[in-house]
Amino acid sequence: MSDEPSYILEISGLPESGGGANEGQPSGQAGGRPWIGMHFECCGVYTRIYRNRDGTAYEGHCPRCHRVARVKIGAGGTSHRMFRAE
Repeated sequence: MSDEPSYILEISGLPESGGGANEGQPSGQAGGRPWIGMHFECCGVYTRIYRNRDGTAYEGHCPRCHRVARVKIGAGGTSHRMFRAE
């Protein structure tokens, strides 16, 4: 079986570092690890997935079935913070 995750979402342009003080944080919180919201349609659940240590992608999994989601970070992408894995 392949080592590739079940879901790979490529989003170019999300900044690899920094941005604002609250980037990836709910309103009113500063610091912590940057995250994006992910709705896993496989099980109908929402969770946060966090930026990896290398700063190259947001990685996480469905809390119920453990399907993997990986959102690559690149130049010229999007400012959206909520995503859907089908």
